[in-house]
Amino acid sequence: MDSGTRSTTTTRSTETQRSNARAVWRIVATAIAVAVVLGLTPSVATAAPPKRPTDSQIQDAKRKADAAADRITKLSDEITDAQTAVDDAEAASAIALDSYQATQDAYEAARAKSEVAAAAAAKATAALGVARDDVVAFARRSYMDGSTYPGAAALITAGDPAQLIERAALLEAAGGHRSTVLDKVTVLQEQAQRADAVAKTSLVEADELKRQAADELSKAQVAESSARQKAAALSSRKAELNKELGTAKSELRKLLGDRAAADRIARAIPPAPKPAAPPTAPPVAVGNETPAGAGSASASQTAIAAALRYLGTPYSWGGGGTAGPGRGWAQGGDTVGFDCSGLTQYAYGQAGIWIPRNSRAQYTSLPKVAASDLQAGDLVFWATDPNNPDTIHHVALYMGDGKVVQAPRTGDVVKVSDMWWRGYAGAVRPSA
Repeated sequence: MDSGTRSTTTTRSTETQRSNARAVWRIVATAIAVAVVLGLTPSVATAAPPKRPTDSQIQDAKRKADAAADRITKLSDEITDAQTAVDDAEAASAIALDSYQATQDAYEAARAKSEVAAAAAAKATAALGVARDDVVAFARRSYMDGSTYPGAAALITAGDPAQLIERAALLEAAGGHRSTVLDKVTVLQEQAQRADAVAKTSLVEADELKRQAADELSKAQVAESSARQKAAALSSRKAELNKELGTAKSELRKLLGDRAAADRIARAIPPAPKPAAPPTAPPVAVGNETPAGAGSASASQTAIAAALRYLGTPYSWGGGGTAGPGRGWAQGGDTVGFDCSGLTQYAYGQAGIWIPRNSRAQYTSLPKVAASDLQAGDLVFWATDPNNPDTIHHVALYMGDGKVVQAPRTGDVVKVSDMWWRGYAGAVRPSA
């Protein structure tokens, strides 16, 4: 073999060796990669079979699962109880506000009555003064003309109309004309006394109602402040509780797996109450018990449109009314907006229908509607005790198709909501 042939053979042999080496390294690298993916070291050929947990480990896992489930139940109950406390506080605040508004309306009516009575008393007193002057003038003329009754001069010296009337001798001796004059004084004095008594009584009633209104407002402000504090505390605590609840659920899923954990969570958390059904009983008979007629569809649509124009307007505790949105009291004092009954009063004011300012008076004074006969434009009410109208705390304007427009609560805005029946107290039809 010549030198050229030997050189070619050597070269081919070297290339073959190199190719084989590269193939071996590819196999080794692939094996290492597979081992890494499987979580094994290159030296481990097969995974060891899992060990069966001991009875102690099983019991420990069960205790942890039970503890997590119990914690879920307690956290869920705490969230529910806290929300219930806030709802109760807000209802109490609304009822207190309603009481203040009702008392304030009564005070305004009593004050107006007192002013009318005072004007009537002043008019009667003035008429009595004129009549007294007429009597004195008549007595003076009689005396100067030589009256047949020498005691006529007593009329001139009488200190007041009552003293004139008491002098019976003059009445007995006086002729027909004199009796007519004195009878007029008697009637006018009685009218003046009655008018004065009515004026004084009306003023006392107005003053008492003003004091009661101030007391009611003070109570309402305390209730509203309590409701806001509870709502703020719930907002903060709820975030913490929900975070703890999420942690407990995660622990349970790790211990039991997703499906088993879901079953335990479902059993641990009390089911939400089913939505209440519309009541079949007629509205509570109070105030205006007249069943509503068909009403005015035009007025109802005008009222609904008026309320919808203010979507997004802030809730203002005690705010708003016939004139539109306005400042309320306490927390509502810095907010221009509506409370629930302020919105409904405004809406129907735009339709040319006046309704009272507070929700209980709206329910009491207007014709009633059965839940099965609701139509667009009706006012719907909720109470802490649906059988007791004195506990009504919210009113909304029914739009039809299971929707209402309402001003719900502090921190919220005028909005459209689904109709709900829990706590439903009844409905009225302002346009009937």
